[in-house]
Amino acid sequence: MTQITEAIYKHGVLKPLGGLELREEQRVRLIVESIEERDRPGRADALQRLRAGIEGMQFVLRDRLPSRDELHDRP
Repeated sequence: MTQITEAIYKHGVLKPLGGLELREEQRVRLIVESIEERDRPGRADALQRLRAGIEGMQFVLRDRLPSRDELHDRP
């Protein structure tokens, strides 16, 4: 099984940023590839465009929301 996640190296220890599906004391092979901010061209611009797009979204509710009782009243 192959899993890809990012990690932070701090005080001699790699700390994964995401969860890993591993059992205790399982041996794994690591391939370490440095990720630098300069390796991510346009990331700041893309994030700014995403935030602007989210701010411009308009959501319209056509029907009323169900009540708590209606949500929990299931057969």
